[in-house]
Amino acid sequence: MIRVIEIKSSGCWPGQPASTITLDREDRHRRRAALTAENGVSFLLDQPKAVHLHHGDGLVLEDGSIIEVCAEPEALVEIHAEDTAHLVKIAWHLGNRHLPTQLMGTTLRIRRDHVIEDMVAKLGGKLLPVTAPFDPEGGAYGHGQTHGHDHSHSHD
Repeated sequence: MIRVIEIKSSGCWPGQPASTITLDREDRHRRRAALTAENGVSFLLDQPKAVHLHHGDGLVLEDGSIIEVCAEPEALVEIHAEDTAHLVKIAWHLGNRHLPTQLMGTTLRIRRDHVIEDMVAKLGGKLLPVTAPFDPEGGAYGHGQTHGHDHSHSHD
């Protein structure tokens, strides 16, 4: 099976891709996976450590061709606030719950979750349901991915 020999960041590779591969957020965080591009080419991603592939990244294959990574649109909600201080407060509450959050300047984006949406609304945030690619901020301390709030300790 042909292998990925390099991962180039979005905008850092020339020309047109040989094909594309569309993956959701979880499928874009891998160390090793057999994948199949839209044109039917199968290839192996085999990295020393798990990598987070971003929308627009290029996977350079052994034959020199490039497969473009596309983020699969997901059911999300965009969060707007009255000002920066208000947005920071909402972001703090999302972070306190270890919730994967995409930072977009004056907007936050999270996966749809009625409990969290209710909390944000009670904090005064304005919610706009969208279907879009999801590329949340990586975890602290260089871990590259955040997880749900389930890490064996209490916040009592």
